[in-house]
Amino acid sequence: MMDTMPRQPLAPWQQRMYERAVQALSSGRMGHALLLTGPEQLGKRAVAERMAQFLLCRSPADGHPCGSCRSCELYAARSQRDPLEQRPDGSLAHPDGHPMHPDAVFVGYAWRMTPSPARQMTQIGVDQVRELSERLGTSAQYGGARIAIIEPAEAMNENACNALLKTLEEPQPGRYLWLVAANPMRLPATIRSRCQRLDFRLPPRDEALEWLVSQGHDVSAASEALDSARGHPGLAAAWLRDGGMELRREVAADLAAVARGELAPSEAARRWVAEDARPSERLAHAADLAVARAAGLTEPERTRRLALWFDEANRTRDLLRTTVRADLAVGGLLLRWRELAAAGR
Repeated sequence: MMDTMPRQPLAPWQQRMYERAVQALSSGRMGHALLLTGPEQLGKRAVAERMAQFLLCRSPADGHPCGSCRSCELYAARSQRDPLEQRPDGSLAHPDGHPMHPDAVFVGYAWRMTPSPARQMTQIGVDQVRELSERLGTSAQYGGARIAIIEPAEAMNENACNALLKTLEEPQPGRYLWLVAANPMRLPATIRSRCQRLDFRLPPRDEALEWLVSQGHDVSAASEALDSARGHPGLAAAWLRDGGMELRREVAADLAAVARGELAPSEAARRWVAEDARPSERLAHAADLAVARAAGLTEPERTRRLALWFDEANRTRDLLRTTVRADLAVGGLLLRWRELAAAGR
C-alpha cells in the first residue's frame, strides 16, 4: 500500500529531539511519563505527535512510522483534520464524524457550548483528566501502546493535577503519558518530579535563519524577524506568516506616540482591542518591546520599572480571557507606560 500520509518535515532542531526520544524509546530508557518543555512555537507538539505515531505504527522502519498501516491512517486522519483534537462540545470525536485512533488520547482546552457562540475554556479540568486516565487504562485495540498527550499541561487546574498524580504513580506497561508545557514551573513539583524531561532550546542563529529561508521567506525579512524574536525561529516564522512583524511595528509606533504624549492611552487602547485587532498579540509585542528597551539600559531603577511593566503587560493578556473590560485594562496599562516614559525623562 502506498504511503497515504506525507510527513511534514521536522525542523532540524525538532528532528534532533525526535531522534533522541526515539532512541530512548527503542532502548527502553524512556519511562511512561515524559515532560516536553521549552518556549512556545518551537515544535514540542510536532515532536510529540511524531513520537506517538511512531509508537503506534504497526510497521515502523528506521525510526519512523510507515505512514501506510491502518494505525498510521487513523492517526493521520486525526492530525490532518484537527491537530488539537477538540470539538465544541469537548468530546473526543471529530466534528465530521471521522474515526479517531483508538489508542491515542489527547487533552487540551475544551469548549463550552453555552453561552453561544462556543467559548474556549482557559483551564484543563478534572473531568478531562479522569477520562484520559480511564481510556489510558483500557486495553490497546491494536495490541501495542496507548498514548496520552496533554497540552498545554500547565493549564491543568489543581483538581486535574491531583487526578493525574494517580496515573503517574501507577504506571502500566505499554502506556505513555506525555505532558507538553511552555511553562513547566506552573506544574506542581509532585508532577514534574515523576516525569523524564525533554528540553527544547533555541537553535543556533545560522540554522534558524537557514530554516526560515527554506520556508520561502526573504533572507532580509527572515533576519529581521529572527532578531526581533531574539533567535526564536518558530516565533519569527509565525510573525512572517501572519503579519506579526507589521503588527509589531504598529505597536512600537503606538508606544512611542503614547510616551511622547501624542496619543492618548485610551485611544490607543480602543485601537488595540477593536474587533480583529489581535489584542493578545499586541500585548505580547508590547511586553517584548519593553524587554528589548530594558536590555539597552544601564540605570537599575529604570530597568526595574520596565520589568514591572513587562509583568503587568502579561497579566493584562491573561485578563483579556476573562469578562474584564478589555479597553479599560489595556488603557490602564498604557497610561502607566506614559508615566514610565515621563519618569525617565
